[in-house]
Amino acid sequence: MPTTRVNTYHSRVITLSSIGAGLFKIFIMLVFQVKGKEYRGASALDVVRALESDAEDYPHRGQSVQQFLLWSLERMRNCLPPRDLDLSDRLEEDALALSYLYLRDEYGAGKLLMDAEV
Repeated sequence: MPTTRVNTYHSRVITLSSIGAGLFKIFIMLVFQVKGKEYRGASALDVVRALESDAEDYPHRGQSVQQFLLWSLERMRNCLPPRDLDLSDRLEEDALALSYLYLRDEYGAGKLLMDAEV
């Protein structure tokens, strides 16, 4: 009978499956598409950091992720409901980054995908 074990470390998902005598590793890569560009990372934090480095007018490069997310959400104020503009102070950076990408996807400010590699 096939068995599957899933380990998650932040947003990186590694799935180990044994089928018969074979063992397969599947790595899930997060992909975020916006304005004709594609940002890839092993975690949501990697993707958000790539967005940050590509934001030419962002003045605080390399600072906290929360600072970039607040700046970015402020710029999208006209297309997001006010309740979604606040960041939780209880979530870790990677959880915040993933929530941010889901939020942008939900409101059409980008598209979040997953790409599997075997």
